[in-house]
Order: sequence, then structure tokens, then C-alpha cells
Amino acid sequence: QVQLVESGGGLVQAGGSLRLSCAASGTIGSLNAMGWYRQAPGKQRELVASITSGRDTRYADSVKGRFTISRESAKNTVYLQMNSLKPEDTAVYYCAAGKIAVVHGLTDYWGQGTQVTVSS
Repeated sequence: QVQLVESGGGLVQAGGSLRLSCAASGTIGSLNAMGWYRQAPGKQRELVASITSGRDTRYADSVKGRFTISRESAKNTVYLQMNSLKPEDTAVYYCAAGKIAVVHGLTDYWGQGTQVTVSS
């Protein structure tokens, strides 16, 4: 079993920054990829960013250039640094992990989510 716990969400003014953290515990040795999804009310869940064990990263077009995903293997933790935040970034952000990948349909584990609210 793998457990994912997110933290770092909150309320921030447009243009500000937040850093989300996701701590993984349990049988994490088999995980190849971790990432972040987000879901706003009335919208589909969107894969924001992902990172593999080889440090290969991918970003959604909507956040490219503003968000950065990273991981610290020693802490079993993945981060999402969010800069230049916009009101459109307001959503519940979910940490995700997969044995192969975290694209839709292949994600194996999910965190409970952390709320990010960006005010105008």
C-alpha cells in the first residue's frame, strides 16, 4: 500500500506563489512516476505536472513556465512550486503516483487533495 499526503495549499493573491508538498509512505519502491492533478468545480480533472524516477518532467500547457515539479527521493517527497498564480489556478490539487506513469488511466494511488485558492 502507498499513502500520499498533500500539504501547502491555501489562499494567495494573484501573482503570488505557493509550494505544494506530497509525502509518500508505504511500499514506494515500485513507483516510477509521481505528479499533480487539479480539479476545479465543474471542470474535468487535469494533469498539471509529472516527474519520473529518472527526473523526466512534463507540464500542462496552462502551467508551463510558471510551475515546477521536483522530487527529493531521500524524503520520498514530491513538490510543486507554483509561481505567478492566476485565479484560474484555483482548484483542489491532488498528488498522484503510478508504478508506470500517472497519465489518465494509469494512476495507481491518489492523495486526499489540498485546496488552492487564488484571489484576484
